[in-house]
Amino acid sequence: MYVCSSHPSIHTNTDRSHDRSGQHGRRDMGGSSRTSLGLSVLLDPLTCGQEELGIEAHVSSHPVCPPQRPAVMPQPRMMLVVTGDDFGYCPRRNQGLVDCFQAGGITNVSLLVNGASAKEAAELAQRHNIPIGLHANLSEGVPVSQQASTLINQRGFFHGKMGFRQALKGGQLSMGQVELELRAQVRLFIDLTGHLPQHMDGHQHIHVLPEVREVFAQVLSDFRIPYTRVPVESGLHSCPWLPGHLHRFYAQVEKDALDSIPVFSRYGIRWPDVYLGLTTMGQNLSVPNLQRALGHALAAGPSGAAPSGASASDRPVVTAEFMVHPGYPSRPQEGGCGEGPDDFSQSADRQHELSLLTDPSLQSLYSQQRVQLCAFKDL
Repeated sequence: MYVCSSHPSIHTNTDRSHDRSGQHGRRDMGGSSRTSLGLSVLLDPLTCGQEELGIEAHVSSHPVCPPQRPAVMPQPRMMLVVTGDDFGYCPRRNQGLVDCFQAGGITNVSLLVNGASAKEAAELAQRHNIPIGLHANLSEGVPVSQQASTLINQRGFFHGKMGFRQALKGGQLSMGQVELELRAQVRLFIDLTGHLPQHMDGHQHIHVLPEVREVFAQVLSDFRIPYTRVPVESGLHSCPWLPGHLHRFYAQVEKDALDSIPVFSRYGIRWPDVYLGLTTMGQNLSVPNLQRALGHALAAGPSGAAPSGASASDRPVVTAEFMVHPGYPSRPQEGGCGEGPDDFSQSADRQHELSLLTDPSLQSLYSQQRVQLCAFKDL
């Protein structure tokens, strides 16, 4: 990752079309074309590339040290973004993610803006120069928007991971309200961090669901958020340790993700070549299991890869995202997104992931496989 003791303040005032291809200007709720965002935000160059976002930048005259790269291995086979999800969920998850980043275990975090500790998380990211994106949430806790009647249950909470999917299948959700909620979460992210997210994915993979994916892509395009996540993991179907119910759920996630690719492509949204993280969650995260996942990812490679007989220098570098959930387990009644912490966040699996990701043996595996860790901004 880039390290710099001071960096320029970049002020922007965007008043232009956020259409990547010239064909996808946003439609507002009344149907009229909206081609300007009208934001005035402070962008942190460590977490938001202004060139990729298409924003005119005015750099202050403060002295700036040139960004310095750490030692980079010769000809890496893979550039790997390691994203710690659920930043902002509770103080203990926040601290675990910061500790993991400082130890070199993760390179990005994804922020739950409706999390109980989202403000603290944003401050920690700024203090420690942690690249941060948005973990869009439509399934857990309370909404940010005031217009979310179809997205919540009688208690005022989102429908839940499976409840959201059931409500979507039953035609009970307003895509207009989905759009309003996603836009509200982006705006809250900007309020908390002072800049646009460099990447935006979906909590519990809601962003690749039918209908939602189209709205999600439009929002990313309008805000010029360059990267998302496409959770298609090579080797998933041959994984021997996943129980049947997880195999079935992940297979559906994969199908939804594959169906999202044409939509994301149409809006000019990008994602790494390959994805890891479904087969290595919680106690399933181990050096041998990750070695297996990396092997499948490297074998899958980028589209248009060089022939198998090509020299190492002629082979394209694979870009990948590794989804993880490290942290210190949440305490009962502390944190969450409005209805307290769930079993997932209170599980000892969170600390297991933290310990494994910061274990020197994992760093040795990366070195042996010529895997270079990076952030989304480095892709």
